[in-house]
Amino acid sequence: MEDHEAGAGAPEVGVSRGSPTPSGQANPSTGRYGRQVQPWSGNGQAGDTSHDHNGQNGPHQNGKPKKRRKRRRGRKVFARDEARPVAAGTSLPVANEAPARLPQPAASIAPQSSIAQSASIAQLPPASPRPGQGARTPPPLQELPVFAALDLGTNNCRLLVAVPTRHGQFRVIDAFSRIVRLGEGLTANGRLGDAAMDRAVEALKICGDKLRNRKVRKARLIATEACRTAANGVEFLERVEREAGLKLEIIDRQTEARLAVSGCGSLVERDTQGVVLFDIGGGSSEIALIDLTGQRSPRLANHIVSWTSLPVGVVSLAERFGGRTVTREIFGAMVEDVAMRLRAFDERDRLSHLLSSPKFHLLGTSGTVTTLAGVHLDLERYDRRRVDGLWMDRDSVDRMVEKLVGWDFQQRVANPCIGADRADLVLAGCAILEAIRAVWPSERLRVADRGLREGILSELMADDGVWRNSGRGRQ
Repeated sequence: MEDHEAGAGAPEVGVSRGSPTPSGQANPSTGRYGRQVQPWSGNGQAGDTSHDHNGQNGPHQNGKPKKRRKRRRGRKVFARDEARPVAAGTSLPVANEAPARLPQPAASIAPQSSIAQSASIAQLPPASPRPGQGARTPPPLQELPVFAALDLGTNNCRLLVAVPTRHGQFRVIDAFSRIVRLGEGLTANGRLGDAAMDRAVEALKICGDKLRNRKVRKARLIATEACRTAANGVEFLERVEREAGLKLEIIDRQTEARLAVSGCGSLVERDTQGVVLFDIGGGSSEIALIDLTGQRSPRLANHIVSWTSLPVGVVSLAERFGGRTVTREIFGAMVEDVAMRLRAFDERDRLSHLLSSPKFHLLGTSGTVTTLAGVHLDLERYDRRRVDGLWMDRDSVDRMVEKLVGWDFQQRVANPCIGADRADLVLAGCAILEAIRAVWPSERLRVADRGLREGILSELMADDGVWRNSGRGRQ
């Protein structure tokens, strides 16, 4: 079950054409039962894991390397073409986010598991400019430090591997995403099921192979709601470490909300006054209220005035109300269930003075909003480049929700932006979205096909100082 979101294996979302194994396919020589796998904790490399991802030589003529002309220090010289790195996707803009403490949630939902914060990162030595040059020449791709982020959620397992580019941005050089439904049956049983754990472990083995095949400078590997709430969540992560060689940390809801904000920062434009950012997950939904009317900080998380985490997501809601056959009455009951939880959020009115402003909007990061955007665009195949950053007005969102509620299960399966993997979950996501829109009505919704992984990468790179001398403030 491959995920259509970022990192699902399509070259246009930044998957390196030189990656060791295609997304979604295991390397038969590594990461299997019976083989001792060295644990990979995200604090650096595991053993000797160097791997050459340089591209092939350029086109040759008459058996000789093609010459290319380049200018150096005011005179013309010729140089032989050398092996160049394979183009690995486009730079993905992200805000220069560093960890910032959120205010305590106003709702009566306490974070359940505290996390061990990432270890300190060694600082990069500053590069000295060449004589006569005022700006630093960007180093070749293979010399850039590599960072990685893994997010094991209730529904998806996702990995991003990236290198920093110009200030506040990075380039994805490898990625993986698969729908594993780790939280399947969790609502009813309180435990992770055997089949669900097997699916997740197989996906994590692929991620482990990808990480061990690169010289990763720093990584963060996280698990969220399913492992937070399951009675056997810690036991499952011990199995992951044993069989996949990956040591994951369970993050609390406060950290999850902050990372979602960090990952979407660049989609908040400079003249924006207020944003309600929401991340509809499989087992929980995080909501952050962001007030930008004061002096703007480069760290969007500094502007969070309140936040909450609802212990309900698309998987848990669909399991309680049903996902295949959803009548309008059932859909209304799902909306009311979420609305009741939002009414317990005492600080939901912190942005009431901005709701009527044209400079206020909603920002959604989840499979629900990206699916709605794909249906809205009538895409024959999901295309992240067209979805990420898309603006949808109120009427367009209304029409898409109404359309999906009117479709039966087979119609949802037949849509290329939904498919069989999401057909029983998408209406639960729409119900959560409708409850959010009722509390914070807005004329505009911006769609983000990014989130926790991008937030992790942004914070790791900012902490490491890789952007410090790369031209601060240039975009």
